[in-house]
Amino acid sequence: MRADIHPKYAEAEVTCSCGSVFKTQSTGGDMHIELCNECHPFFTGRQKLVDTGGRVERFRRRYEGTELKSSAKAKAEAADEVVAEEPAEEVVAEEPADADVTEEAAETTDEA
Repeated sequence: MRADIHPKYAEAEVTCSCGSVFKTQSTGGDMHIELCNECHPFFTGRQKLVDTGGRVERFRRRYEGTELKSSAKAKAEAADEVVAEEPAEEVVAEEPADADVTEEAAETTDEA
């Protein structure tokens, strides 16, 4: 077994957003958490607004300018429908060069 390959496991202080502080051991150092056993609804029996840190607002600000792929697809389809509704220019079909020959052949058979 190799020596000195494990991280240091030291005492860490955990601070909750409700103000509760307790000590534990960790390799990561001090921590700040949002819920603990003193404020979590499961342990207290009362409901608490979990968005105390403004996470929902932070999420909305972060993704404010972006749109979902499905909504972008819907907008593209709506734009295609608008383009399809515009009146199209009338295209006059040109007769193929063989059409004259076919008409002449039809006239000769009618005369006979």
